[in-house]
Amino acid sequence: MARALDVVGKRWALLVVRELLLGPKRFRDLQRGLDRMSQNVLSQRLRDLEGAGIVHHRQIGPPVSARVYELTEEGAALEPVLIALGRWGRGRPLDTSGPMSPDALLLAMRTTFDPAIAGDFAIEVDVQLGNDRVAVTVDDGELRMMRGPASHPDARIVGDVAGVRAMLYRGGTVAEAVETGTVTVEGNLEAVQELVDAIR
Repeated sequence: MARALDVVGKRWALLVVRELLLGPKRFRDLQRGLDRMSQNVLSQRLRDLEGAGIVHHRQIGPPVSARVYELTEEGAALEPVLIALGRWGRGRPLDTSGPMSPDALLLAMRTTFDPAIAGDFAIEVDVQLGNDRVAVTVDDGELRMMRGPASHPDARIVGDVAGVRAMLYRGGTVAEAVETGTVTVEGNLEAVQELVDAIR
């Protein structure tokens, strides 16, 4: 354990990993998701994680050239660790008034998803959180996510992070969330409700 904490135990390190779980990001995208973290600290954590073989960077383009950061295979192996930590922390007091990044919300969904409640239920949902778009799929009791639009969605959920978070975790039905304007849902509303029930 001491060896692992030497690599990922510094403050913010695992949150950087969290922000990269669904795919590569530019530095400014990481900053947006970690808005309480200074630019200098983010730069240092990226250097630390690159040195440890958890993260690497590469250039993309043309037509638009940019440097992106992404997890290595060793870094991606930390996903179950982050989910386990999220489950461990569920019973701890949390300040829900602060901002939450799209990736933090998506990891929370992975953390609270209950395959026993999902059963043999299956759905593919296109989730749009501001500028982020993610395909969320449930099949065979497993919740999977991939950045980008869903290929054959049964429904589409559109809202900001606060709105989708409220629909998922603050009680009430999906229909009520739609009625109050918290989110917009197109397609199979009943299936979306089943998805929410398995995540709460």
